[in-house]
Amino acid sequence: MKAKIFIQRRINGLNDVVSIFMDEVKMVFRDEGVIIFFFVVPLLYPLLYSWIYNNEIVEDVAAVVVDDSNTSASRDFIRRCDASSGINVQARANNMEEAKLYLMDQSCKGIIHIPETFSEDIAVGRQTHVSLFINMSGMMYYKSLLVALTDISLDMGSKIQIQKLGNYTSREDEVSVKPLDYASVTIFNPQGGYGSYLLPAVLILIIQQTLILGIGLSAGTAREDNRYNTLVPYSKSYGGMYRIIFGKGLCYFIIYAIISSYLTMVVPRIFHFIQIATFMDIVAILLPYILACIFFGMTLSCLVRHRENIILIAIFTSVPILFMSGVSWPGSMIHGAWKSISYLFPSTFGINAFVKMNSMGATLNDVRFEYYCLWIQVAAYFLAACYVYWRQIKLAHKHVLLGTPADL
Repeated sequence: MKAKIFIQRRINGLNDVVSIFMDEVKMVFRDEGVIIFFFVVPLLYPLLYSWIYNNEIVEDVAAVVVDDSNTSASRDFIRRCDASSGINVQARANNMEEAKLYLMDQSCKGIIHIPETFSEDIAVGRQTHVSLFINMSGMMYYKSLLVALTDISLDMGSKIQIQKLGNYTSREDEVSVKPLDYASVTIFNPQGGYGSYLLPAVLILIIQQTLILGIGLSAGTAREDNRYNTLVPYSKSYGGMYRIIFGKGLCYFIIYAIISSYLTMVVPRIFHFIQIATFMDIVAILLPYILACIFFGMTLSCLVRHRENIILIAIFTSVPILFMSGVSWPGSMIHGAWKSISYLFPSTFGINAFVKMNSMGATLNDVRFEYYCLWIQVAAYFLAACYVYWRQIKLAHKHVLLGTPADL
C-alpha cells in the first residue's frame, strides 16, 4: 500500500507539472509582451545589432584641415592623410574658427591643424607638432583618426630622417630609422573589428535580459489576474513549490534552448564572426547558463508587483552588467566591490566562458572556473526560487482562508 501511495503521488505530481507547464505555455503565447521579449527581441535585435557593426572597422572619417604653413611639405602631409584608409579630408578651412563650424554642424568629425612653422621646423631639424581635434562623442571616429594620423607622422618622419642621415645603402637607412624591428599581431580579433569584439558578449547578455523580462512580465500578469495579488493561484495543481518551478522552468528552458542555439550558433555564422568552439562545448556552457538565468528570473519575479517594473529593472541594469562582465571594460580595473556584485549575475560567467571558448579557442577545461560558478548559481537560485514560491503558496492559502484580498 505504501508503494502504491508513493507511486500515485509521483504520478499526481507529474500531472501537476505537465498542467503547470501547459498553463505557462498558453500564457507565453497569449501575452503580447512576453512574445516580444521571448521571440521578437532575441530573433531580430541580434540581426539589427550585427548588421549595424558588420563593417567591423570605421574608415574614411571626415576631417577638415587648417593649413597655416601652406608649403609643399604641409601639402604632402595633407595628401598622405587623404590617401590613408582612416581619413577623408572633407574640406580645408582658413582658420580654426571656420573649422569649428564644420565640427559643430557635424559635417566632419575632427580637425587637423598644421602650424605655420611646419616646414621651417623640418628644415632646421626641430620637432614640429600637428594638432588633432576630435569630436569625442564617437570613440570609433577618435580611434580611426588618431591611428591614421600617427602612422602618417611616423612614416613621414622616417623619410625625413633618412634624408638627413645621408646613408649609402637602403639597408643602412632601414637600420637607422628602425634599429629594433617589431611586428604587431592582433590575437583573437585579427581584423580589429568592433563587432567581433563586442557582439559575442551582447548575444549572451540578451539571453539573460530577455529571460528576466519575459518571466517578470509573466509574474506581473499573474499578480494582476490573482485577486489575492500572489504569484500563484489557489489551486491543487499549484500546491507544491517544486511542481511550480519544474513546470514553469521546463517551459522557459524549451523555448530558450532553441533561442540560445540561434543566438550562439546561427547569428555568428550569418555575419561571419569568429566561431571556434565546438557544438558540444557551446551546449555544455549554455545548459547551466540557461538554467541559472531561469531560476534567477524566477527569484526576481517576487519583486514584480506590476508588469512595468521588470522593464525598468532590466533597462537600468543592462549596461552596468555588460561593463562589470570584464569584456567591454578590463576586469582587472573594476573595483573589488563591483566585482563582487557582478558575481550575482549569470551573465558575468556566461559571457566570459563563451568569449574565451568561441573567440579565443579555450576548451571547457580552460573555463572550468566559470563553468563551476554557473552550476553553483543554478543551485543557489533554484533554492531561492523555491523559497519565493513556497512563501507565495503559503500567502495564497492564508488569504483564501481569511477570505479577503491583501496587498502583499
